[in-house]
Order: sequence, then structure tokens, then C-alpha cells
Amino acid sequence: MEDPHSVRTSALLETAGAVRVPVPVDGEGIDVDTLRQSAARAVIVTPAHQYPTGVVLSPRRRAQLVAWAAEVDGVVLEDDYDAEFRYDRDPVGCLQGLCPQRVALLGSVSKSLAPGLRLGWLVAPPALAKAVRSSRATSDLGSPVLDQYALAQLLACGAYDRQLRQLRRRYRARRDALTAAIARWLPGAVVHGVSAGIQLYVELPTGCDEAAVVEAAAERGVAVEGVGQLRIAGDGPPALVLGFARLPEHRLADAVRLLGQALTASR
Repeated sequence: MEDPHSVRTSALLETAGAVRVPVPVDGEGIDVDTLRQSAARAVIVTPAHQYPTGVVLSPRRRAQLVAWAAEVDGVVLEDDYDAEFRYDRDPVGCLQGLCPQRVALLGSVSKSLAPGLRLGWLVAPPALAKAVRSSRATSDLGSPVLDQYALAQLLACGAYDRQLRQLRRRYRARRDALTAAIARWLPGAVVHGVSAGIQLYVELPTGCDEAAVVEAAAERGVAVEGVGQLRIAGDGPPALVLGFARLPEHRLADAVRLLGQALTASR
């Protein structure tokens, strides 16, 4: 697993019996040289917009990752959780397109339509796809049929594309409002991952107590996620994950103002 990582993904893997092997993430994405030193034969990555850092997996690392999978007869699970939302640059191609025989692509409509629909997809090598179909057949007897037909109709008539274009405009405005508010109310903070997604990775000024900031923010009615709990083994600077999909621009500005107060109170 990438380190830091999503705690929700980690919990799912542990429930399935997987043993987590932390692999650090740097400015190019997952460190494939460190991955090679492990005994792992499967890795889950977020190459288009690493969660939570926002790093895009570099072309060099993509080639290394595919080569690693071939060397160990392994599989790469590509979690394409928010690639639809890219604002300042061209879309990033899927890793699965480089090596479909070794990469399984996972996605869903949880961010583009609604989490409650519980609709997702898997594009997998034939052998793995067969195993997944068998597992699904014995675990939950399949996904909701009417919801799948509705999604198919949205795709066929172009409504899904229109929805994505509308969301990109809306989320870009909210991202811009959030970054402007951070510049005003959190001097010294460094923002990462602004080109895509629906959350920002914000490094706090040196010397800040991350846990104290999270607690002080909660006392002011602002819920933020500390990055410390997302790390398995690696250390790193104090940082927060700030989501912007749910709030309008003025609410985001108010939230960051309160976060600035929390930062001051925690020192």
C-alpha cells in the first residue's frame, strides 16, 4: 500500500485477510524500488491523484510499476477514485492501459453521482475477472439491476458527461475559494494536489501539533482529517486533508477562517 493511504481502503483489505506492506510516496508517487524489496505480489495505488498527497504517478514510476508486476507475477490494483475531476491540466491516462494483463482498474460513481448508489466497476485481466465474478456471486448475489440500467442510460444519452462537466465547474470554483482562504487565513501552510480531485493536502507550518489543530478545529465546528492517522510506517510533516465538495464557496471561506483560529489556539 501507498504510505500515506486511505484508512477506508486499508480496513477493507484487512477484513479480506490482506497483510499491509507500507511503501512510501514521494514527489513522483509510490517508491517502486522500496516495493521491490518487499515480498508483496499485489499493490493498490492511486496513480491519477494519490490519496491523500495529490501526487500524480510519474511516467518513469508507471513503467517501473508495470515492470515490477511482470517480475513477480503480480497484480496492480488501480484505484481510479476521482480522476474525472481534473482542472488545470489534461486528463491523466489510466495505468491499466499500459498493461491490461497485469493491472486491474477500479472506479465508481460515488463522487460523480452519489455514494448511496453503491455502483462501481472493475476492469481486470481475464483470470482475475473470473475469480471476482465467482466471489460476487457467493457474497451478495450481484449489484442492483435497476440502478445499473439507469446508469447505462445516462451514459448512452450523454447525461453523465454533462453531469461531469457541471461538477468540474462547480468543484473548480470551490477549490479556488478554498485555496484563496488558505492563503489568507493559514499563512505558512503549503497546499498540494490542487490540479485534481475534491480534497487538498495542506502541510501545516513547521512546529504545529497536528492532533491539537484537529481537536481545536472540531471545537469550532470544523471537521478536518489529520494525515498522521493515514500513515502506516512513515513519518512526515503535520498536515491536513481538506475536502471541498460539500460546501459552497462562502462556507469554505468561513471554515478556513475558523481553522486559522484553531491553528493559533493550538500553539
